This record gives sequence, C-alpha cells and structure tokens, in this order.
Amino acid sequence: MNILLINHYAGSVHHGREFRPYYIGKEWVKLGHNVTIICSDYSHLRLKNPKINFDLQEEIIDGITYCWLKGNKYKNNGIKRAFSMFLFVSKLFFYSKKLINRYKPDVVISSSTYPLDAFAGRYLSKLSGAKFIHEVHDMWPATLYEIGGMSKYNPFAVLMQLAENYAYRQCDELVSLMPYTRDYMVKHGLQEKKFHNIQNGIVEEEWLSPKQLPQEHLDFFELYKNKFIVGYFGGFSVSNALDNLLDVAKKQNDKEILFVLVGNGTEKNRLIQRTQNEKISNVYFLPAVEKQCIPNLLKRFSCIAIIQAYSSLYRFGVCLNKMYDSMMSAKPIICSISAPNTLVEEYKCGISLKTQDVEEINKAILKIKNMSDNERRQMGENGRKAVLEHFTYRKLAEQFLEIMEETIK
Repeated sequence: MNILLINHYAGSVHHGREFRPYYIGKEWVKLGHNVTIICSDYSHLRLKNPKINFDLQEEIIDGITYCWLKGNKYKNNGIKRAFSMFLFVSKLFFYSKKLINRYKPDVVISSSTYPLDAFAGRYLSKLSGAKFIHEVHDMWPATLYEIGGMSKYNPFAVLMQLAENYAYRQCDELVSLMPYTRDYMVKHGLQEKKFHNIQNGIVEEEWLSPKQLPQEHLDFFELYKNKFIVGYFGGFSVSNALDNLLDVAKKQNDKEILFVLVGNGTEKNRLIQRTQNEKISNVYFLPAVEKQCIPNLLKRFSCIAIIQAYSSLYRFGVCLNKMYDSMMSAKPIICSISAPNTLVEEYKCGISLKTQDVEEINKAILKIKNMSDNERRQMGENGRKAVLEHFTYRKLAEQFLEIMEETIK
C-alpha cells in the first residue's frame, strides 16, 4: 500500500518533535508499505529543522520518504505562523499533480494540528482515486477561542471551523487522538461509524536499550538515591501547572521526600526564582534530557507527577506523550487533570485527581509513599502491562492499518 501522510510539523528522531508521524510511519514501513510524509522544512516544534534547497526535496529516514516543502520562519502564534499554514496548504494544491504522479497513493491522510490541510488532503485523494483519512491531534478551532481567547467570529476562527466541518463531512474515516471527541464530531458532520480513537504510545526498542543519562543527572540521583523522589519531566509552561507542585513541596514536612523537575521551558527561570525567594529547599531542577534517555530518567523517580492546569478542552480527554512513558516506567503516577477519565484511572496505575487542589495532591503523594514496596510495584506494573497490551506504536500502527485496509476494499 502507498500511504501519503500530510503533517506540516512532522519530525523524526533526528529533528525532534513531533514524533507520532515518524514512529507510526516507521512501523508501516516494517509491515511492508510505502510511506511518504509531506511536511514543511520549518516547524516551531522541532529541535532541529532540515536544510533544503527546493520544494519537494526528498530525504529517506528509516525507510520513510520525507518530502519537504519550503516554509517561512516564525516565532510565536501570530500572523507569520498563520501565513505558514496558508503557504504549506497552497503548495499542496500547487504541486498536487506532481505529488500524485510521484507517490501514487492508495490512502491520503491529513494529519496536521490545524484542519486546513483537509482541503488539500481531500483534493489529492480525489485526484488520485485514493481514500481520505483525517487525523485529529488538537481541537481546532475550539483551542483558538477557548484557550487563546480569539472570538468565534474572527475570520481566522471562522475559516478553521469551516475546515473542521469539511474534514468531518468529507473524510472516508476519521482518527482522533483524544478519546472523547466522537459526540462533538458527529454534531459537526461526521458519520459516527467513521470515528476511531488511536492514541499515542511508546516505542519498545527505546526501552530495551535506552541512552545513558548525562553525568550531571547521574551524580544528582546517586547523591539522593535513598530519598523518595516525586519526579516531573517535560515542558515548563503555564499549562503544566508547576506552581501547584511547588505549593505542595512548600507544605510537605516529610524530609525524606524530594521534588525533582526535569526539563526546560519559558516558566523555568521564574519557578527557580520562586523556590529561592520562598526558600523551598526540597525542590531541585535538572536540565532536559534527550528522549532516548527518558527510560533511565524515570527509573530514578519513586513516583511521577502529571499535573495540568484546568482546561475546558480536557472534556475531550487527554493524549499526553508523558503519560505513556510514565506508565511504561512502571512507576506510580499522580495524575491531576480535569478530564472525564484518564488512563491512570482506567488501568489503576496511580492516583487520579480531578482537581489541582494542593492538599489532595499532597495526600496522594503521602499515600503512595506509605504503601508497601509490593503495593507500589503492583500499581506501576499495571501501567506497564496496559502500555504493552494497547499502546506500543507497533500495535497502534496495526490498528491504523486495519482501518486503511478496510477502507480501500
């Protein structure tokens, strides 16, 4: 099967985020299929952007053909980023015949964060006689006006709403990363039978032979190896509600408990300054590590904290990469997210809270600390078992492939 996947921001292990197109595409290649990812040469998500000389320049990465389109650079959410979206989609239309003749797709998947690529994805599928699948990562345009504060009547938001509705009406099948979006999508034109939930996951190989931690991290964990470490890893942004974790640390009287925050982001310097100003002495900050180091990082934690600031969009569920990594680490998870249900709750691999209440988070930490080693081990193993049964990229790719094969029959 020839699979053509459109994702403006697609990355790889060489470029950094986002990883899903790469991981799932790599599995399709292993299963004997031809996979092409069409993406822009510039993304704000990547750690390293490729250097290309012309549109449609190809690069083979682990069997996947990356077809790069030149885009414009931007820094923040604004006019330049919006222009990058229109530029990318317009080039998909402009090069449509070349793309179809070169790759001869059986399936076209539009898979960017924003829904504008559905117009181009559907056009390419019609032009080639291929089936069209739309994959939803984020809820646009709801994100724009519920989180970004944009008016529903802003022309950009109206256009995104038209694109979203078009995608739901025109797709042959729909894949949503969030588990509770079906009813919303049906209200906006999707036939219920076309809905599929395929979440993110882990790559088993990365856990079998992980990369060693930097020396700074090794020295730190050796020094505090006898402490009960509440660990956080990931971005330091407002959405991660790390002030809540500092509030918990400030109230914590157990001298055996340390809070270790690993990562980078816009909020990090402010949080470090806060711990210094308020003399919060049981909180430590470490630099971010490469993704391949995550397994070795998480095994140093006693439990893992996943705390998210309240968002109305969590009514659709969550699909956080760190959730699957945390579960795979077989460590108990303290999950504080205002979602209808979480994997922590579903698979009993930690304590799930619906609030960011400091006292409740503190109680959850103490409850896990006071468990027996066997109880903590069993709680952690519940998470690992669930990931291996349902959330490896091999299994996710197979699920997606079944949808494609059924569609083209």
